[in-house]
Amino acid sequence: MPESSSQTITSVGIDIGTTTTQLVISRLTIENTASGTLVPHVEITDKEVIHRSQIYFTPLLDRDLINAVAVSKIVETEYLAAGLTPETINTGAVIITGETAKKENAKAIINALAGYAGDFVVATAGANLEGIYAGKGSGAAMFSAQRHQVVINIDVGGGTSNYAMFREGKAVETTCLNVGGHLIEFEPKGDRITYISEPAKIALCSAGLKLQVGERVTLSQLRPVVKVMAACVVEVLKTTMLSELTTKLLMTPPLRLENPIRKVMISGGVADFVYATQGPDTMAEVTAFGDFGPLLGWELKNCLDTAGFVLEKAKETVRATVIGTGTQSVNLSGSTIHLQEKTLPLRNVMVISPFSSAIPDSASGIAEVIHKEMLRLQVDHTWGVIALAMKGPRTMSFYSIDLLAQGVLMGMEDYLSQNNPLILVIEADCGKVLGQCVNSHTNRPLEMVCIDQLEVEDCDYIDIGKPLMNGRVVPVVLKTLVFNR
Repeated sequence: MPESSSQTITSVGIDIGTTTTQLVISRLTIENTASGTLVPHVEITDKEVIHRSQIYFTPLLDRDLINAVAVSKIVETEYLAAGLTPETINTGAVIITGETAKKENAKAIINALAGYAGDFVVATAGANLEGIYAGKGSGAAMFSAQRHQVVINIDVGGGTSNYAMFREGKAVETTCLNVGGHLIEFEPKGDRITYISEPAKIALCSAGLKLQVGERVTLSQLRPVVKVMAACVVEVLKTTMLSELTTKLLMTPPLRLENPIRKVMISGGVADFVYATQGPDTMAEVTAFGDFGPLLGWELKNCLDTAGFVLEKAKETVRATVIGTGTQSVNLSGSTIHLQEKTLPLRNVMVISPFSSAIPDSASGIAEVIHKEMLRLQVDHTWGVIALAMKGPRTMSFYSIDLLAQGVLMGMEDYLSQNNPLILVIEADCGKVLGQCVNSHTNRPLEMVCIDQLEVEDCDYIDIGKPLMNGRVVPVVLKTLVFNR
């Protein structure tokens, strides 16, 4: 393939949420944007959604189990509607979000679904990553880049509210609050409560209410607890001195509010009711979907207005997370990479970032830091395949790169003695040279992948796909898994 040519890959995004499950399929265009005399620089130059699924209620066997067969059938049905098969899918992500990520078989479900999603698709979950995907899918990231303004997207779904703050198109802060429209369930279009979640019980107690399963409630009885929940969502935007209730409902550390926030965008299943011109007047309108989502959306709108925030219209609302997942989960490595193609693809590779500050200036110092991190992993986990992530050598000189190669080999000696592959992910553009330096200091065949120009130090796991564009570029899916934490 000529260096100047472009190619397309097909990406799928599957979102299994607290209330709904949906899927989008996108076409990503990959192109070398460098001139013919320069080192190739391959980018994703276009993203087009080519299929949007129906929005399904997430199928559950009971309160603690996802219906794996039904979820697989949804994916199979939508592939058929799109005229595609798993073999035609190149990359993407499956993400289990909100309360659904707490189900007993959540991890097993996403592992099973990966088989429906092509060679490079990753099973993914995580509150912070979900918020970032939603903010990219809603248009908040693009809004911040085009307007040069800070904007926060809040994805309010059935079980959680996921925040992502964007500055110049990049996510700079995230958090997650256990507030969503499906935390109390009702008979559809009725007034009888069928389920109350633990977070909802906390909010009810804070509001001084004692609603119970089986009880019939009026709109005036329900509204106070919904107002309390909406107030918690807005409080996170205003102060770091949070109330006791908001603190209890936070699932991750709060936002660092270094600068005042004015612009807010809302996505998720509740979002359309935030942007509505009129709120629900009857319990039948509130519980149209078997929950209180419409009322939460309206009360959230009122709280934002009262607090003086400017509500910007999201480009996508209920589909924001799945569109972000399908189009934003893939990154491309640089062109100067070093790898053995037989090693790829790799899935569920644990990422460790041993260097919290500058890389030491000696091979022994580098080795000591890496070795300590590996010892910690031996205590906390059984060793699997591990990727070392770092910004790069102290300088871009050959001496510093070679020093880093020596330190990595020394620090990873025990790990490599078990015939594990050496996987290095570098932010600096020196992957090929680093890989060559590593090879020059080892006397035995070493299975190695060294890829560059990727920022992965905040990720827990990555998937690394097969090379594209004449073997020069590797699609990489970044993810954060939060199971069993």
